[in-house]
Amino acid sequence: MSVEAEVLLQEAKESIEAAQNYRSELQQRLQGLSQARKQVRGSSTHTREALRRHFQELQTALSRLLSDRLSALLQEVDAIEQDSVSPLDDCQKLIEHGVSMADELLREGEAALRCGISDKEDKLCSFAKKALNIQLDSLPEVPALVDVPCLSAQLDDSLLHVMRERVARHGSVSAHPPVQIEELVERPGSVLVRWCKVDEDFNPQDYRLQYRRSNATQYEDAYIGKDCEFLVLHLDPHTDYLFRVCARGEGRTEWSPWSVPQTGYTTLTPHEWSPGVDGYILSSRKNIAMRSDANPGAGGVLYSSSPTYFCGQTLTFKISAAGQMDKRDSVGVCADNHSGAESLQRDQAVCITTSGAVFVNGKEMTNQLPAITVGSSVTFDMEVVSLFPISNNNNPSDGGTFKLRVTIGSGNREVVFYWLLDQVVDCLFFGCSFTHPGWKVLVF
Repeated sequence: MSVEAEVLLQEAKESIEAAQNYRSELQQRLQGLSQARKQVRGSSTHTREALRRHFQELQTALSRLLSDRLSALLQEVDAIEQDSVSPLDDCQKLIEHGVSMADELLREGEAALRCGISDKEDKLCSFAKKALNIQLDSLPEVPALVDVPCLSAQLDDSLLHVMRERVARHGSVSAHPPVQIEELVERPGSVLVRWCKVDEDFNPQDYRLQYRRSNATQYEDAYIGKDCEFLVLHLDPHTDYLFRVCARGEGRTEWSPWSVPQTGYTTLTPHEWSPGVDGYILSSRKNIAMRSDANPGAGGVLYSSSPTYFCGQTLTFKISAAGQMDKRDSVGVCADNHSGAESLQRDQAVCITTSGAVFVNGKEMTNQLPAITVGSSVTFDMEVVSLFPISNNNNPSDGGTFKLRVTIGSGNREVVFYWLLDQVVDCLFFGCSFTHPGWKVLVF
């Protein structure tokens, strides 16, 4: 084959490969368009259903309120009518009784006048006595019309105007939620969720974060507050979770629409304390350790079950209960989990004591952090600065000097220093030591 033919063949192969890559990229974009269209269609359908359901419930509730109010007003009319007519009925009965007696008296008087002379005197005498008993000069009092209730309904025509204005402003449809999830960062047994405001005209007062497994149907609240990030704990590794966030505007009570759900997961094993250590009780997830009453006053270190801390991560100890302080008490990170040590204030370890003192390889630093109390959170951040092999073949696994840049944070203060190890380690243990009972620490 000639050189020109080989060049053409090579160009043809490159063109075919470029065409295949181009087609693959276009197919991925088609898939992205399909997902975008699905999101628009699905969210539109969901929004229509939500609007219809809400306004139907509102219409039913409003109709019920109006019906209840009408019924209450009609009952009030019935009560006033009954109370007003009852005395008028009594007065009518009294007058009708008087008319009946007067009719009877008139008949007797007329009969006495028509009777014969022999009986006239007796009947006239009887008629005169009866007339005196009836008290013809006594008349019952009939109330004047101004004293009798004249019912009417007072109806505020402005209600319809107010309702019309409120209904015209009720509800809204937004094409984009005011907040969106910005980043999902995997952490050991957890995911750090960060979100941000995307609507410049929206002034958030609080945020609300929810999550669920990808195969579940119900979301559960993870966080409500003012921060724009939150670490969701107690997640199973290699399991997909859906996260979404919304916000509540300043001075409002309702929440905004939810952000587009984002899928996140962690491949990192959760931090766990080592079980079976005398003097410590662990939670079911083994991420909480409590110093028990066993062997009070005796020292001893509780290590992690395995070296699960890697450089570049943030390790956090949160103190949820405190006991009596001791100078040996400490929390920190170490290169090994040698048993028998009374404290982390030893070689190949960095730690902070409950009084705030910082120890590096067993030596106390001059810088000091705030004392650890209930609610305190202590963070450890480490990064590799340099590695100086000392073996003949320059293989780091054969030994060397390991230099780490360590940042310990407690309260609103930080201490930064360099930590030298005489061996290269890919991952580190963490630990705690408390002399007296009552201390309780969560690690994540």
